[in-house]
Parts: sequence; C-alpha cells; structure tokens
Amino acid sequence: MNNKSLTIRPYARLLTMLGEQLIKNERIALIELIKNAYDADAEWVKITFMDFDEYRITDNSKIIIEDSGVGMSSDVIEKHWLNPATPEKLKRKQTSRTTPKGRIIQGEKGIGRFAIFKLGRNIEIVTRHITNDFESIITYDFSKYDDEFLTENGKEKEIFIDDLSIDLRTRQPEVIKEETILLGTGRHKRPPHGTRIVISDLKGAWTEKKVEEVYSDLSRLESIFVRPQLEDDNLNLEPREIEHLNSSTAFEIYVYKNQERQPYNTNYINNLHSLLENQSVIKVENGLYNNSKQEFSFLLNKTPYSISLRDSELTGMKVFRDRFGIAGVELDKRNIECGSFEFEFYLFDFSSQAPPKYALDKEDKKTIKSHRIYLYRDGIRVYPYGEPDDDWLRIDIDRGTVSAALFLSNDQVVGYVNISQEHNPLLKDKTNREGLIEEGNATSDFVALVRIILAHLRGTHYKKYRIGLKNAKAQDVFKNEQVKHTFSELKETLKNDPKAKELVQIAEQKYLTERNFLVQRAETTEELAGVGLSVETASHDIMAIMGKAMNSIDSLIRDTLLNDTIDKDELNKEMQALRGMLSFIEAQLKDIQLLFKSSKQRRRNIKIITIIEKVEKIYRNLMKKLGVKLVINQIGSPLVAKTTDAVLLQLLLNLIDNSMYWLQQTSIKDKTISITLDGNKCEMIFSDNGPGISNEDKDYVFEPFYSGKGEEGRGLGLYIARQLLERNDYSIALADLKNDKILPGANFVVSFVLEEN
Repeated sequence: MNNKSLTIRPYARLLTMLGEQLIKNERIALIELIKNAYDADAEWVKITFMDFDEYRITDNSKIIIEDSGVGMSSDVIEKHWLNPATPEKLKRKQTSRTTPKGRIIQGEKGIGRFAIFKLGRNIEIVTRHITNDFESIITYDFSKYDDEFLTENGKEKEIFIDDLSIDLRTRQPEVIKEETILLGTGRHKRPPHGTRIVISDLKGAWTEKKVEEVYSDLSRLESIFVRPQLEDDNLNLEPREIEHLNSSTAFEIYVYKNQERQPYNTNYINNLHSLLENQSVIKVENGLYNNSKQEFSFLLNKTPYSISLRDSELTGMKVFRDRFGIAGVELDKRNIECGSFEFEFYLFDFSSQAPPKYALDKEDKKTIKSHRIYLYRDGIRVYPYGEPDDDWLRIDIDRGTVSAALFLSNDQVVGYVNISQEHNPLLKDKTNREGLIEEGNATSDFVALVRIILAHLRGTHYKKYRIGLKNAKAQDVFKNEQVKHTFSELKETLKNDPKAKELVQIAEQKYLTERNFLVQRAETTEELAGVGLSVETASHDIMAIMGKAMNSIDSLIRDTLLNDTIDKDELNKEMQALRGMLSFIEAQLKDIQLLFKSSKQRRRNIKIITIIEKVEKIYRNLMKKLGVKLVINQIGSPLVAKTTDAVLLQLLLNLIDNSMYWLQQTSIKDKTISITLDGNKCEMIFSDNGPGISNEDKDYVFEPFYSGKGEEGRGLGLYIARQLLERNDYSIALADLKNDKILPGANFVVSFVLEEN
C-alpha cells in the first residue's frame, strides 16, 4: 500500500465561481469594489464609463474606479490582494473594528475583490500606499482564456490558479500623485495615495437606466434615514453631504460618462424624509430590541412605548407561536441568538379613505413603494434587503397565504433595522453578498423578532387608527342624517293628516334624490380640484427636463458648499446647459398655460387645427419614442369652434393621452392616431388603431371614475371632455356609423354644432 500526502490545487475556474457566478450582477460587483474604497478611508470615489456608445459596450470601453483611500502597500498586494479568502481584514477587525477615520470595517472574507471579474477580463490596478513614494501596478489580462478558464487561445487546457500570470511592477508616481483635480464643479487636492482600477474587455451589458440604478444604490450605501441638521432646510443635501460638512469621514461618490459628470437625482431622499415626517400614520422611532431584557422599546408617534416579548399581546400572535411556541415555551429552553438591534418604521395609509392629512397622491405612493425595510450593519447597507422586489420578512407570503388583513403590506411600510458587528456577531453576510447566512438560530430569530413587532404594529396601533377613522366617519354620517331625522319627526307629527303626510314623504324622496346627486357632484368636483389633471402625462417631457435642471442646481449648490475654489469654465458650462433646459421648459409651458386660466375667460372663434398643433408639440418627443404617427386630415373649410383654448386643450390632451396609453399595450408596428377635421359638418373624428373599446365598456366610457386602465387610470379624462363640451353646447360620442370609423381602434366624434336645448 502506498501513502500519499495531497495538496488542494484549485482550478482557475474558481475565479469564475468567486466573481462571475457568485456575485449576482454588475451592480453588486461595483458596490463590492466601492466597499473596499470605503474600508480604505477614501473621501471620494469616482466611477467613469469611458468610450461607451450610449452605454453600449464597444471594443474600447472601460470602467474606471478611482479613490483617495490609503492605497495598498507592496506587502498587502503580494500577501493578501492576490490570495483568495485572505484573513487580513478579519485580523484587523479582531484588534480594531474601525479604520483610522472611525469607519466600521466592512469586509472580512477576502473574496469581494474578485467581483472585479464580473465586470471584465482585463484589469489594471494602480495603487499607492500612504507611506510610499512610488506606485504599484497590478495587471490581469485574462482575455486569452474563455469565461470558464477551460481554454487558452481557443485550445482546451487544464488551467490552475497558480498557472495564471499576474504582472506586478513599480514606478515613479504618474497616476496617483498630489495634484488638483476636478470633481463635479469643485477643485480638489488629490492626495498622493489611493487606488485606480481600469477594467476593459468588458462583460455584461450596460444601459443608462442600469447606471442610474447603480448610482442610486451607491447613494444608499450609507443610511438614508439620517436627517439633515442644518438650519436651512432648502439646501436639499443628502445625509452623507451633511456629514461631509461636519466631520472628516466624508465619502463622496461621483459617476462620469467620459468626461461628463452624470447628475442623477438624489432628491428622493428629501422627498422620502418629508413623507416620513408629515404623512406617515404611525411613526416608530428610536426603536431598540434589548436582547437581555427581551423587550421592544420605541417612540410611538413621539410618545415613549415599550412591550415585553413575553407580553400576551405578542405571545398570542401566530407569528410569535410559529417561532417560539405557545406562550414562548421555546424561550425557556434556549437563548435568542441574534442579539440586540435598532429599528425605525413608518406606516402609511394607501386606502382611498385616508383623511386629507395622510392622503397620498400617485407620486407619493411611487416614492414610498421604492423603499421597503432596509437592513444596515453599522450604518452600511446589507443587500438586497430594502429593494422594492425583496420580501425578506415574508410579508407578501403571509398576506397571500394567511390573511391580508393581519399583515401590513410591504408597500405601506418604510423603515430600517440596524445591526452591528459588536452586538450581532452571529448575523453574518453570505459570501455572495445577498443577505444573511441562515445557519443556527440567529438569522431565523432575528427575522422572527422583526416580523413580530411589525405584526403588533398592524394588529394594535394601525388597527386603532382604522377604528378611529370608522368612528369619525360614523359621526359624520350621523350629522348628515339630521335632516332625515327631521323628516321622521315631521311625519310622526302629521300622522293624523294623510294629505300632509303624503306631501312630506314626496318631499323626503325628492330631498334624498337631490342630496345623492349633489354628493356625487361634490365628490367629483373634489377629485377634479387639482388644476392640470389632464396634462399629467402630457407634461412628461417638462418634468423630465425639470428633474435634470434640479439635479444640476443641486450639484452646483453642493459643489459651492464643499469646495473652496470653483473652476469658472466648468461653472459656465453648467450654467449654459441649465439655461438651455429652462428655455425648453418655458417654451413648453407657453403652450399649456392656457389650461390654468380662469374658466370665466371669454369664448371666441378658434381654429381647431391651431390647438392640435400645440398638443402635438407637447407630445412630440413621447410620440417619437413610442413610434406613434399623428395624421391630420382636413375636409372643406377650416373647422372652427366658439369656445376657449382651455376647453379644446383639455379635450385633445385627454383624447391623445388615452390613445398613447392604449397604443403602448399593442404590438402593432404602425401605431397611428388620426384626426379628421370636417369644416363642412362642423365635426372632428378622433381615432387610433389601438385595441379599441370593448362592447362591455361602451356604455360607461364617459362615466366618472370608470376606467379600463385598472389602477393606472382615474376614469376622469373622457368624463371631463364631455362635461366641458356640454357646457359649450357641443358633444362627444363614440362613432356608431361605419363611415365615421377611420381606424380599427377607438373612434370618437366631436360635434361643434350647437345642440338645441
């Protein structure tokens, strides 16, 4: 018998598993590299997408990641950077959990650096340690290998990790040296240390939306729930920018495309803070689960509140029993392993019955839905918790399988849970950076505790809020029924006078009919109170440009606050671009400003074609984007209506808005809207080649609040159009006659002939 001592020799494809396959997507890969910069005490990170064709990868495309961190020494490069699963950060954390700047060290597995292979095959790293007077260059060139490291230059070959050649050389500083550099519109002194990573021969695919999502993710790397504490609330600074002004632990992130900075929107944080503070029904702040006491404590709508985990209000809930047994019998057998943690939650009322104080419009709901319950470790986000499509607390599962009434919806709760390396050592990140490791009881206990407190908030505090609403409505109903009570008393008084009693009954019925009609009209009027309702979609381009302009202004404000010197040429360039945006907005608003004029403006003869041209200009970009063609046919003399610009604008905006929506739902190539103006008949036929109106809907399309668009529609567009026309003695109807149907989709006939009363 022969005895052998064998060694483990990994194949090179292990790098593919550590980077390409272990890391979920390019976004997570970039975040891992930026976490390295964070651990290196960088004040800023600059990400540049170089030589892309509208974010499509070309042969020359590169992703460059540069930071102002402490850099890597030769010893770190040779003994740690090139060695998978290096314990270097883990050992550092055992002696000190923080960096020299006081940041909690994030990494510890020594694998995150291999996320770089998710992005590209050719990597050059230039790094200069804070103590060095030279810079080191590390070069990976794996272009000759396939993605699985199974072939070299197209030939099959056994390739092991130690077969891979990685070049390391040093030189006098050329890239990382002390100099003044431009970041945004501010000039910064670039320190003589840091790291620059250039990734080429890129993998994957990039789009402008994906890059913006990466920036959004990076802007949420640190907690977004920290409130700005400056006196001027109008500065629109992010929490990390406030921190930059008040301490030396700043961590700024800049995204560039070629040489142009990308001013992505970060105002969602300010919008979110406003909603949290002003429109959340239940505020749970300064929350703490104390593991030694087994107690939750927090401020409930600014009032101190605490409840023991052993309290019957909690032990009686199914979510408690499922984890800790009836009356907490499991708690008597073992300790809760997750440790103490902090939390804050904000609950919103998404129902249509929400009182005005808490009522949410479409944009409010969109903002809230883009945030869920985040998990932070020492203030740095743990992915993917908090993503709009992530259900780490199994809320949606419970609502679907148990009872929706017993659990808060994911959409209506925003908040965070903060754990720490010190107090929650058993809550560990998965190697792929997608959540917590589920081993032992720690993670399961932790998730159960969060679910328990959320269920308590829903079953007790939110339920009380809803009961209070019902009681308030009941009181309102009682007050509104006083006239009915008076009728009852009157009938009782006149019970011996049949004629009088009959007249009272007739009056009561007429009153109820009139009251129902007036209530319906009042509710409709309230829904229509927002001026410009019908131009919500038509103003898409204006809002898009306005958003870019606001982002540019915010960038300028931040740059002036964060920098002592400003580059005048860059500032002038930014201002010129900003003026161009505002000029576009001004031109667009001139075409729709008539909608905001008083309804008492005098009627005049208006050529319909002039209003169509205004509306076409408003929708031009969206039509081009969606491939919709507008065809205008004129028959006979010019079609003229005696009315106001506002009436015709609202009519056409609503008709085109509906057509644009339904045309998007079809797969036809030649999407068309046709408008026929017949001056001889004094009518306009508006048609499209979309899916049309079903027979079941035809009787209801002009009714208020009826919409075939589901939750996306208000059901007011066509109702408004008919109401406005009828007030001018004109009419709109579905085309019934075959010769009135121009296209196979929806067809409307608008008559500008005065109707006889």
